Amino acid sequence: MLRLPSPHSFDKIPTPFYYYDMGLLGETLDTLSAMAEKYCIKVHYAMKANYEGKIMRKIAERGFGADCVTANEAEWAVKNGFVPGKLMFAGVGKTDDEIRRCLLLGIGAFNCESIQELQVIDSIAGEMGLRARVGIRMNPNVDAHTHRYITTGLEENKFGIETYAIDSLVSTLKTCRNVDFTGLHFHVGSQILDSIEEVFRLTCERAGEIVKAFEDRGLEVGSIDLGGGLGVLYADPDSALVPDFEKWFSTIDKYLRRRPEQVVRVEPGRSVVAQCGSLISRVLYVKPARTKTFLILDAGMNDLIRPALYGAFHLIENLSAGFRGEEVMQDYDVVGPVCESDDVWGNNRELPLSLRGDLMAIRSAGAYGSTMSSRYNLRDLAKAVFSDEI
Repeated sequence: MLRLPSPHSFDKIPTPFYYYDMGLLGETLDTLSAMAEKYCIKVHYAMKANYEGKIMRKIAERGFGADCVTANEAEWAVKNGFVPGKLMFAGVGKTDDEIRRCLLLGIGAFNCESIQELQVIDSIAGEMGLRARVGIRMNPNVDAHTHRYITTGLEENKFGIETYAIDSLVSTLKTCRNVDFTGLHFHVGSQILDSIEEVFRLTCERAGEIVKAFEDRGLEVGSIDLGGGLGVLYADPDSALVPDFEKWFSTIDKYLRRRPEQVVRVEPGRSVVAQCGSLISRVLYVKPARTKTFLILDAGMNDLIRPALYGAFHLIENLSAGFRGEEVMQDYDVVGPVCESDDVWGNNRELPLSLRGDLMAIRSAGAYGSTMSSRYNLRDLAKAVFSDEI
């Protein structure tokens, strides 16, 4: 059950809203910090998962860097306490304006995803009289065994440079006059759970082969960035509120060949913030139908698009029923108010007897919830509420 300061903490807060358990976020960051120190791995938070300022500042206080995919993200990271030199700028479609802004910001490195991008960064840096630090994102062709929309490491995906282009890539790097090569970047996908050791073993082994290929061609690889990918338990969040960072980091430590002076980086996002956030909603109507009963909530797919976009599962809890000790259970189709048939939170969900006005929690919504929200149907954006402020 969602941890609340008191049974009626939410009574006067207009729904829907995002509720963030800052105590749980602190526990998660404690574990992540301990693992980073134990295994000598640098952490860069993938801020596309959640960029609420208060959450960003709490992460930045731990000395972590950030993984950004737009210049806006990079500038927002700095505004919220991240050190520019610890920012990594990834993404397949960096604009000229974004490149200029990040050069002026003094970011740690651009992770280039094509040879042409490398040439553009070199040219722009030269025009500005600056030097650009660049890493190269390689596509290792490793299957992450996850949803096809969040798989990024196969040759059929748009991300990274395929290994057949290494000779051309190295030749281009050697002719660039305004860039400093920092290392290699790999990322194979997200929400990796059941096959953590297998996927990251393959990624580490493949990364080692690619690092060797670069160094055999005369380019020293100072940094190996293995991206993110560690998943969270959406179906049973309370069984693992803090993800298994130990298994992830120990797998990297076991299988990645690295010299003592080589820097190893990871970019967790979902695993840092998913479980600390819940989308809180109210039951607008209980609507019986011939074969089912609908619970119509005031939160919709514009607030949290993952179920509609991915078919993603989120645990649903009736907080009000828990407060009143309701024991009668019933199956419901839980839906939202948006004018789309896929605005559905879950079909045939067994919940306590639910009434109009009941508070509902859609769990594990701290990652890719508010950041992917929209004003579709001209609906208001859900506000953020923090546990240490109520």
